Amino acid sequence: MEENRDSLVADLHTKAAYAHIAAAHEHSSGDHASAQALAKKALHDSKEAVKCTKEIAKGAPQTMQT
Repeated sequence: MEENRDSLVADLHTKAAYAHIAAAHEHSSGDHASAQALAKKALHDSKEAVKCTKEIAKGAPQTMQT
């Protein structure tokens, strides 16, 4: 179960990264409408990944600092 959740988070981070790259490429080629849509998708995926990562971190044991 935990592996599935970790895999989901990794997939969301990867999707967001690819969407950011695609948006940057579209922006540099002059297709601003597509770039804007891709950037919006990338931001959404990034936010979802962060939310999932925070949920996982809540259940992780805290490390002790000396």
